[in-house]
Amino acid sequence: METTRNGLLMGCFGFMFSFFFFFVDSTTAIPSHRVLQSNVTAASPLQLHVSPGIVEIDNGIVKLSLINPTGQIAGVSYHGIGNILEPEFKDSQRGYWDIGWDAPGIGKNVIDPLNCKEFKIIAQTNDQIEVSFTIKWNPASAGQNVVPLNVDKRYIMLRGSSGFYAYAIFEHLEGWPALNIDRARLAFKLDKKRFRYMAISDERQRTMPTEDDRKFGKVLAYKEAVLLTNPSDPTLKGEVDDKYQYSCDNKDSHVHGWISSSPHVGFWVITPSDEFRAGGPLKPDLTSHVGPTSLSIFFSDHYAGPAFGVFLQNKEQWKKVFGPIFLYLNSDTATQPTTLWQDAKKQTAAEIAKWPYEFALSPDFPHSKQRGSLRGRLFVHDVGPPKPARSAYVGLAPPRNVGSWQDNYKGYQFWTETGQDGSFTITNVRAGTYNLYAWVPGIIGDFKHNVDIIIKPGSVIQIGNLVYNPPRNGPTLWEIGIPDRTASEFYVPDPAPGLVNKLYLKSTQKFRQYGLWDRYTDLYPKNDLIYTVGVSNYAKDWFFAHVTRRADKNIYVPTTWQISFNLRTVSRGSYTLRIALAAAHNAQLQVWINEANTGVKPPHFTTGRIGRENAIARHGIHARYWLFSVNVPGSQLLINRTNKIYIKQLDAGTPFPGVMYDYIRLEAPST
Repeated sequence: METTRNGLLMGCFGFMFSFFFFFVDSTTAIPSHRVLQSNVTAASPLQLHVSPGIVEIDNGIVKLSLINPTGQIAGVSYHGIGNILEPEFKDSQRGYWDIGWDAPGIGKNVIDPLNCKEFKIIAQTNDQIEVSFTIKWNPASAGQNVVPLNVDKRYIMLRGSSGFYAYAIFEHLEGWPALNIDRARLAFKLDKKRFRYMAISDERQRTMPTEDDRKFGKVLAYKEAVLLTNPSDPTLKGEVDDKYQYSCDNKDSHVHGWISSSPHVGFWVITPSDEFRAGGPLKPDLTSHVGPTSLSIFFSDHYAGPAFGVFLQNKEQWKKVFGPIFLYLNSDTATQPTTLWQDAKKQTAAEIAKWPYEFALSPDFPHSKQRGSLRGRLFVHDVGPPKPARSAYVGLAPPRNVGSWQDNYKGYQFWTETGQDGSFTITNVRAGTYNLYAWVPGIIGDFKHNVDIIIKPGSVIQIGNLVYNPPRNGPTLWEIGIPDRTASEFYVPDPAPGLVNKLYLKSTQKFRQYGLWDRYTDLYPKNDLIYTVGVSNYAKDWFFAHVTRRADKNIYVPTTWQISFNLRTVSRGSYTLRIALAAAHNAQLQVWINEANTGVKPPHFTTGRIGRENAIARHGIHARYWLFSVNVPGSQLLINRTNKIYIKQLDAGTPFPGVMYDYIRLEAPST
């Protein structure tokens, strides 16, 4: 952790000074006598104790207890707390790795805890200890429901560090049977009597209900959503709790955790890099939730669907390093959680600055000198001359089709944002062959550079100026929304009375309230949404999700939205309707031009069945991006009369089939 002008010195210059667990900047200054000191006057040498059942690593600040040889985490001791993990759980269920997997064709998903069979000391000095727990697949076990995977789980503790590091290497060797993995994670179950306050971001933090509060509450549309009817904290009565309400995009999810009030201790999951995550910077996933539970999700099919995951073909070779992540603990004598949260954010910034960690000793984790970088500048050529692509997301991901980075879980990804002049620098890239991808807020579609990028150790590639020509056939006649890959600009209703999470009552993330899909029926009980170009306001008149309508208690029917517009002139050429979706779940859009769906003629256009992302039920505002282009012959349009485009979401039966629109545009024929 770096020293600030008004902060306390932590762990610098060989740890010659006293070690403190918390420091603050000038905006949150706390008198030094309120900061809890370590019980040592200098950073203690590391200690390692190995027995047949437990491996203990202790640096005088944190003691980590690992089960030998499975590699699961039985305990984390800190500042007089014998174990911050849940004592009522089995040792193997307190801090644990697991994956969800199946063999293709079997169709049965298995949750595997990745219990290892061998223990090894990788490094042991006064300053660093790294240990390894491994399991190797035996081909003789094929067909016995044993995951065909080699696993190496690693833990690192450094002298003077208020936490520990964890990472894992997964390997599937050539010649092994096919394997599908839909999730991989490291989970922590904290002491429920101590940890009640959860923090995910500056805006999203609060005192949480307990697991028992949920157990005695009312289950709503699905088991994850519970109405708290008699919680231990009366102020929570009548609220809805759902773990998906606390999801977060990869780009915004680098620290989250819990705080104990007595003593005032924080436990934080810090993710210093997104390179080992999957699905790009906008991929949402779980963070912390009631338990108290803290998760490090390396990849999952949440907000993506069962078609997304690590799908390994028969005899395919694959290896990937997940992590390291940093599990950080802090404390002070203050009573407000803000102090520990601010400190956790500063520690996160310090960990990001240290990436890639030079102390990680697996040969599969390259250090900075073994990596390369890429520099360039991106322009957009849409309307008028090319302009700098400002605040664009630019990334390197494995070579595939345009936009394929959304679906890529096997490889590594490296993303950054461009500056105001469109310039970008992507650093610390693993050696390998990549495609360069990008998308630009305010512009539809995806960019892919037409030349493979080969990164070598130590290379600095100057790629020069690149130009993205987004999809466009002609000038814009009208548009609905903002092309930013979310539905956040559209109308998000208030939750129904009695189905509120107070955290989001005055939040910019109002969409995370439970049950908003049913508010469509309340607003449009009989007739569907009609949007009139030039009159309607999409922030008020375009519902954030095209969902089904509740016709009866458990009967949900398809809905058809209308877009009305006038044209003063009509060309004989072909017009283009662009429909960009921010998410889709079991949906099928059908488009008619100036002709309502009578059931006689087929639709002018259909998407077919798309999406299994479940963002509507899981309180998301986006998931996977979809872009469709519909040719509209000028002969089907009317001059100086009302034109209507009908968009029907065909699939129904439950509240959750539907789409979220990102942006809709009608283009005139090319000039």
